[in-house]
Amino acid sequence: MAKALFGHVVAPAQLRLVEENAVLRTRVRRLEQELEELRAQRDAAIAHELLSLTGSGEPALA
Repeated sequence: MAKALFGHVVAPAQLRLVEENAVLRTRVRRLEQELEELRAQRDAAIAHELLSLTGSGEPALA
């Protein structure tokens, strides 16, 4: 009986933790995607600026 009551009391708390964990994982995934997009934008802006500094529309061969 005690185990049944303990399981009944603990289960909602564990369920809440599982739900909160899922929400946090989703949020982290969205933030990682946003970070990837921002890095791509930054890299594109840097490339554009470097190309404008060289004065030509094509990158120089190394």
